[in-house]
Amino acid sequence: MRHDDLLGSLDGTRPPAGPDAPAGTGRPSSGTGAAGPTRRECSRKGCRSEAIWRLEWNNPRIHAPERRKTWLACPEHRDWLADYLRSRGLLKDVLPLDADRSPGPTAEGDA
Repeated sequence: MRHDDLLGSLDGTRPPAGPDAPAGTGRPSSGTGAAGPTRRECSRKGCRSEAIWRLEWNNPRIHAPERRKTWLACPEHRDWLADYLRSRGLLKDVLPLDADRSPGPTAEGDA
């Protein structure tokens, strides 16, 4: 699998590849460097807004049922990203970014 694929690189866990790293990868804010605080950015392409939502998803064709991938979302793009994942049957949960990662109910409309 390529490291720059859309569904695998936006969960914010992979370190940025460089100055052009995709949104949502936890790039340092204000040039504070790797040791400084990070600003979590929205996973929507081209959006640099701060994320406050976590969209947890899973592709049942390639992931174990308990695995959760994560996209980050700003308030403006939360619904767009959730609808994108929901329409493909991938969305599991939409939670505040600072919410506990314990298992909870699935997102509304999820089967």
